[in-house]
Amino acid sequence: MIDILVPELPESVEDASVATWLKAVGDFVERDDVLVEIETDKVVLEVPATASGILKNIVEKVGATVLSKQILGHLEEGSAPTVTHTQSVDKTVQPVLESRPNSVDKDVDLVIDASPSVRRLVHDKGIDPRCIKGSGKGGMIVRCDVERYNSVDAVVGTSKSDDVISTIAARGNKRVAMTRLRKRVAERLLEAKNSTAMLTTFNEVNMQPIMALRKQYQEAFEKKNGVRLGFMSFYIKAVTEALKRYPEVNAAIDGEDIVYHNFFDISIAVSTPRGLVTPVLRDTDTLGFADIEKGIKALAIKGRDGKLTVDEMTGGNFTITNGGVFGSLLSTPIINPPQAAILGMHKIEDRPMAVNGEVKILPMMYLALSYDHRLIDGKESVGFLVTIKELLEDPTRLLLDI
Repeated sequence: MIDILVPELPESVEDASVATWLKAVGDFVERDDVLVEIETDKVVLEVPATASGILKNIVEKVGATVLSKQILGHLEEGSAPTVTHTQSVDKTVQPVLESRPNSVDKDVDLVIDASPSVRRLVHDKGIDPRCIKGSGKGGMIVRCDVERYNSVDAVVGTSKSDDVISTIAARGNKRVAMTRLRKRVAERLLEAKNSTAMLTTFNEVNMQPIMALRKQYQEAFEKKNGVRLGFMSFYIKAVTEALKRYPEVNAAIDGEDIVYHNFFDISIAVSTPRGLVTPVLRDTDTLGFADIEKGIKALAIKGRDGKLTVDEMTGGNFTITNGGVFGSLLSTPIINPPQAAILGMHKIEDRPMAVNGEVKILPMMYLALSYDHRLIDGKESVGFLVTIKELLEDPTRLLLDI
């Protein structure tokens, strides 16, 4: 019998929670198949099978708090069992047919493309599998498809014509436990509000020069580097240059000391299915536009898939958040402690602007810099933001480093 253990947790993580069991007791698993996901307040860790075999039992269920090297369950090593077609029907399909309120034709169940654990879930919920659209490989029905499915309409024989009953049945509350990541985000946001003298200053930038430059060189840039030229690389280059000129912004308060950073690691706020995370793009002063775009893309994909590591989430001297991708026109971002400032980018909006005595329609974007007034004075904060504005409105200076 093989113990399924919690991975070694990083030093900064005291404990974790069991987030999701991807396999059920009795399932056969191949070596390196992911059995369970463990969630910390920073990242989600996958626990793979160390050998092929059958999952014999689950010791720690979803929601349990666990420590490093704690036993989660047990795996019985062995090869895949040989199961005939008739046996498969007897063990996994027949119970569904017997217990379902209005049994489905046997031939339909035989073509269900799902694992035994998912079939059991379909059976437990009393759902007609013909109504579920699989999102797995080859159209396979996976657990999230079943959980997403509206069980009110899924029970065979439910009348969809009765609007009143359907409406009443659909009402109600859903209570779910807050994830560790969401808890940690809430704690840090509250900490920032309560422990810093936070103030926000605003400015606006004409994005037409950057948009024209991207349009002119986008095709050649993508062909050479294999990645699109986005706005974020301009933002990061401008912020990096501004941090060089205003070291107070690239600093942090530690007790009664001020720590000035001689490197440039920038956190990028990324929205993921599990919550907001801020992975770090390191040494941005040494990166070109293509390197920045590739780095951002890699971090975004890892964030979406829950693959970010603790190292990729640790550190960062300054944060950039871009609410404009969701349509935000203006906001006051909250500092990511222990950092001293955060820059909020917003939606690019065509607006009438006065230029040399004439009214022109220009693509304008608001900038918002929230900063800790204990460390950064108004002069430095405004100068920092104006520097970013000037660099973005004249992107040639970014390329020439002037």
